[in-house]
Amino acid sequence: MNYFITGIGTNVGKTIVSAILTESLKADYWKPVQSGTIEGSDSRLVRSLVANSKSVFHPEAYLLKEPLSPHFAAKLEGITLDLNAIELPKTDNHLIIEGAGGILVPLNNSQYVIDIAKKIDCQIILVISNYLGCINHSLLSIDYLVKNNYKIKALVFNGDFDMEVKDAILRILPSTRVINIPHLSNLTKAAITECSQSVKLS
Repeated sequence: MNYFITGIGTNVGKTIVSAILTESLKADYWKPVQSGTIEGSDSRLVRSLVANSKSVFHPEAYLLKEPLSPHFAAKLEGITLDLNAIELPKTDNHLIIEGAGGILVPLNNSQYVIDIAKKIDCQIILVISNYLGCINHSLLSIDYLVKNNYKIKALVFNGDFDMEVKDAILRILPSTRVINIPHLSNLTKAAITECSQSVKLS
């Protein structure tokens, strides 16, 4: 099964959730489009946090230097990102696919990061972080996914949430699987492994 990890915005914890799910499923991991390589890469971070020896880390389709929206980072390098050039890696394993930023982050002038998930027929895992405005951003993201016929596998609440906040979000999808991830102050293999043991997708 292919799972596409996206978020309600940038810096909501997609990479940490990806590491937890990769460890939980002993899955492969793939970040199709990585911008900001001058600061490192998400694939390298996930690899450093995953303890199992089964997971394979597939190379990115695009590596972009500047920590900007992919379309902007690509423009600075004189290239245009092409959705057709993003090919699903060959694997018999589960595959965790991490998006870049939120759902409607542009790849180019007409396509968005979430279009990668539509092209390769993934189930969506939406990561939600707790901040002022997260209810609005969550409901807008869910509304877009539902109206455009994406398959939402789970909502991940990353960190501590008041029940009023969670309830306001869950009312729109009351039967959807919910995964709660505690705030991890220390990002270590041991912490990721411990957290992964309580995460179930099946």
